[in-house]
Amino acid sequence: MTQPSSPQYGAPPQDGAGPQQGFPPQGQPSGPAPSPAPAPQGGPAGQRAPSGQAGQAGRATFTPSSRAISPADMERATDLVGAITGVFQSRVVGQENLRQTLLAALAAGGHVLLESVPGLAKTTAASALASAITGSFARIQCTPDLMPNDIIGTQIFNYGSGTFTTQLGPVHANVVLLDEINRSSAKTQSAMLEAMQERQTSIGGEVHRLPEPFMVLATQNPIEEEGTYVLPEAQMDRFLMKEVLTYPRPGEEHEILDRSTAGSLTGPRVAPRTVSLDDIRFLQEKVDEVYVDPAVKRYIIDLVFTTRGSGPRPVPNLTQSVRVGASPRGSLALMRVGQANALLQGRDYVTPDDVRAMRYAVLRHRLVLTFDAQASGITSEQIIDAVFHAVPMP
Repeated sequence: MTQPSSPQYGAPPQDGAGPQQGFPPQGQPSGPAPSPAPAPQGGPAGQRAPSGQAGQAGRATFTPSSRAISPADMERATDLVGAITGVFQSRVVGQENLRQTLLAALAAGGHVLLESVPGLAKTTAASALASAITGSFARIQCTPDLMPNDIIGTQIFNYGSGTFTTQLGPVHANVVLLDEINRSSAKTQSAMLEAMQERQTSIGGEVHRLPEPFMVLATQNPIEEEGTYVLPEAQMDRFLMKEVLTYPRPGEEHEILDRSTAGSLTGPRVAPRTVSLDDIRFLQEKVDEVYVDPAVKRYIIDLVFTTRGSGPRPVPNLTQSVRVGASPRGSLALMRVGQANALLQGRDYVTPDDVRAMRYAVLRHRLVLTFDAQASGITSEQIIDAVFHAVPMP
């Protein structure tokens, strides 16, 4: 039997194929997704697939020959995830995608860029995650006149001793919130590159290591252009994931009003349980131990190569819409987030569903679209759906 040709983005999914949003004309619905496939993350409804629901064949294929993580360690990891989730849900209503993204990034040791219109709890979610950890937290409100030394630190001359002393900046914290990062200048944005990638800063010729664990949560508002500076692709790629927040559902917004009248909107009346820095290091070590089958690694490679216009089943005319595909850092991010998602689901092995679960958050900021694609209203999410639809799952 001959293999079916690779579908173009915009074509409806074939029977039995993975979920596909398609490229519907503007203002028209994309049609229902095929029932055998799990619902994808994001999309108009902002829903994620329950990534732990792999079939029996998948479990037999992707499991390691022996346990990668002991039952006691898995139980401890599950308990820690539950504690952080409790703190998050006590401060933020709904936003399940955001919760999963922040938890996965924290476990994977990566950084997150949050984007939405004002008032959707970006800053609240970041501070809620920080409050769940007993480490240090720093909030930096970015403005056009913010200088690099205001973030990383500077040297101060001591007139009494006649020497310079180093004053470390707020970036030397376990969790750093960069609020409205696109309001800072390009010089200040670039000052964060070394801190985010190398986990260190250079002040006066001296290298200062950042504390471990270290996580940057940055927010930006996409609707304002005056007085803002677009993040360069080099810095966007440093973020492990980019989450785009959506409006809450009516029931969730009703709960927001109820919490406001009850006086518990900004925080619970009873102090929630927090986790220590050693607990976070434990989670990150367990993520390293999650088993990744060679078939899953090959699946990730095929996906990333397809975004570059090649791969085993290239998407026709993809290069007309994508100027730059995902880099090897994208492959590492897909695998790392897949490992973190598997641990969050209580498994010590990665399935293809773990790779698909957070595909939008991992890849949407790594694809550079052409001008024609942007003018036609094509989004990165649609390109990602086309790529995942074209590449067969192992």
